[in-house]
Amino acid sequence: MRITFILFLRLFATFLLTTQIAYSKEKLASESELYTGKKFSKAFENPEDNPALPNVLIIGDSISIGYTVPVRELLKGKADIFRIPVNGKYASYGLGNLDKWLGTRKWDIILFNWGLWDICYRNPKSKNKGHRDKVNGTITATPAQYKQSMTKIIRKLKSTHSTLIWSTTTPVPKYETCIKEGDEIAYNLIVEEIADKNGVIINDLHSHALLKIPAIQKMKGDVHFTKEGYDFLALKVAQSIRSQLPKLITE
Repeated sequence: MRITFILFLRLFATFLLTTQIAYSKEKLASESELYTGKKFSKAFENPEDNPALPNVLIIGDSISIGYTVPVRELLKGKADIFRIPVNGKYASYGLGNLDKWLGTRKWDIILFNWGLWDICYRNPKSKNKGHRDKVNGTITATPAQYKQSMTKIIRKLKSTHSTLIWSTTTPVPKYETCIKEGDEIAYNLIVEEIADKNGVIINDLHSHALLKIPAIQKMKGDVHFTKEGYDFLALKVAQSIRSQLPKLITE
């Protein structure tokens, strides 16, 4: 009986492996993997491109990684939601990798954000994770540096002729170890000014998150969110994308 059960498990595992390999030449996930089951709910498992649906690209740091899967679920059958294959980190890092991330696919909508990494202070002598130190550290990008990077990023994104949506950087809690509370507001204003001049849609994720903070952030001093928090952010992100879909059809 035990041998039969083990044999069954091996055969089942082989079946799963075979079907996973067969999903596509790009080793992309199947639709069922994208939308059902904890094991397959991975932000980096991009969908196969359905020619009948608009292509949306999400670019951002770990906050965007957290809301990617629920956004896919909310827009299932409405749009193919892709994301970059890594954490987008800070703006100058994004600028250096943008051409690679954009690739050759035609993007109908690009939703993007940089900010939390840019306003993080780091000190090589700090014993905190990632040498985080907002007291004695050096900021990743000064306001001028951030503005320069974001200006170039938006210029490059505009050249794709995609609909562009900027998601404002989410709130920083008081006891965060490398970011000073309120810096995200100042840096959001920098991008909002550039966005307004370039016809970029602003998705105010900062104000949306404030509606339920601190209940939806992981713990005291952590910029990240609980599952319920990412689901809440996903509602606003999906709404901003959904609002642009009818315009794509009429164009």
